[in-house]
Amino acid sequence: MTARKRVGVLISGRGSNLQSLIDACREPDYPAEIVTVISNRPGALGLERAQSAGLPALTLNHKDYASRAAFDADLDRALRDAGAEIICNAGFMRLLTEGFAEAWRDRQLNIHPSLLPAFRGLHPQEQALNAGVCVSGATVHFVRTDMDSGPILAQAVVPVMPDDTVETLSARILAAEHKLYPYALKLVASGEVWVEGESVRGAGSPARCLFFPQ
Repeated sequence: MTARKRVGVLISGRGSNLQSLIDACREPDYPAEIVTVISNRPGALGLERAQSAGLPALTLNHKDYASRAAFDADLDRALRDAGAEIICNAGFMRLLTEGFAEAWRDRQLNIHPSLLPAFRGLHPQEQALNAGVCVSGATVHFVRTDMDSGPILAQAVVPVMPDDTVETLSARILAAEHKLYPYALKLVASGEVWVEGESVRGAGSPARCLFFPQ
């Protein structure tokens, strides 16, 4: 087996998607390993998840920095010190500067609870319900400077039920996210997919990016 890709995970909260990545990385044939977990919020539950798994974890409180650029500089330094090759944003509630996004271009992933490019930004589940769509889901994409933009790597589709609330739809999407994110990271870490320009390319089935979690 070739060397595993070294992954830094960025969080801001409870870290449920972090946990799904931790669980996946425990599998002996998984092509990635988590080398650091970084939170911008002290006391985030995800830090406890990391510590319980024996992973290095630290906090860089964004409120301690005078500018986004200063915060991003320290974040970049911490990731490089840990030897990270890929970044996974897992509920990381920060907009990153253009300099940071470009420094990690095509090596930083984000997960968003909608079928992008629909319903970007905050409260996408509520946006989906208000729009009356029949399906929703989650998207893993490569990060660009603009919020929730960048080449789409993989998507998971879930139904929207007639009696759904924001809470019930959010729970259904989150369950899908927990399967989608490890799947998407595996595609990247194994070298099965890559980015050319603003498109994702790869070997295998052209339908690999469409994921229906069971």
